[in-house]
Amino acid sequence: MKTTASMRSRRTSLMVALLTAILACPSFGQAGPSAENATVPRRLAPGVMVTIPPDIQATDTVSQTDIMELTRADAGFDFAKNVRFRRDIWYLQFSFKQSVRMVWIDIPQADGHMKRRLVWYLLYSVTNRGDGLTSVEQADETFKVEPIQKPVRFIPDFTLFAQDAEIDREYPECVVPLALGPIATRERIGQKLFTTQTMPKTEIAVGETRWGVAMWENIDPRVDFFSLYVGGLTNAYRWQDRPEEYRPGVDPIAKGRTFQRKTLRLNFWRPGDEYDEMESEIRYGIPGQVDYAWVYR
Repeated sequence: MKTTASMRSRRTSLMVALLTAILACPSFGQAGPSAENATVPRRLAPGVMVTIPPDIQATDTVSQTDIMELTRADAGFDFAKNVRFRRDIWYLQFSFKQSVRMVWIDIPQADGHMKRRLVWYLLYSVTNRGDGLTSVEQADETFKVEPIQKPVRFIPDFTLFAQDAEIDREYPECVVPLALGPIATRERIGQKLFTTQTMPKTEIAVGETRWGVAMWENIDPRVDFFSLYVGGLTNAYRWQDRPEEYRPGVDPIAKGRTFQRKTLRLNFWRPGDEYDEMESEIRYGIPGQVDYAWVYR
């Protein structure tokens, strides 16, 4: 009887210990780490993040051109020539982890099977430093450019462009929801990780920094040289008219007019082969070219 009672006591103690361990284990019965609470944050080593300062130009606040729709209707409309269009401009600071990285993800298929896919991604952050410009009219009817600070709604636009002659293709960014958790777990930034879809939902306050990730699928493994175009870091733009394409009274307003937005271009190269894609082979910058540039596209 004593032996049986002793065995029951030990069994009860083991069950209590096991239950305590199960309840204490954060991964038991719970989903994996999310992008909102990705695990304990880690401090990044100096030089891991590359910061691109905004290209602040007073000329971004004004465009001077003819009003094509009027001058084409009557060349004598002098008031429609060399008109200055003024606007407020804002800028965001962009930082990114030096290398484009890779992660393998199992994607469910329609037939019930899983397909393993390689996702390229870029971890980045954007900061609203309060860099903004506005044109203020003076007493003498001239304009002075002055700084302004305002919340900014960041609408990311990422495009990967393969520079190799035999490829020469653009890859629009593609959000892969199943990749977000593994990326957040790996990077451990300790903050919510936004995607292109979730970033624009709320404005970024002055002084606020947000972390995001851009993703691409089905990149040609032969790619050696590529550029990442990052749009949405400023609302600066320019336009060009082709008056010969506009017929007054026939064509819709703005026909023949094209807009280009100020965009950040980041250059990368990958001195590897097409058979074994490794993120360690991707380098920021391309030999003989600038590492980054602000362009209109």
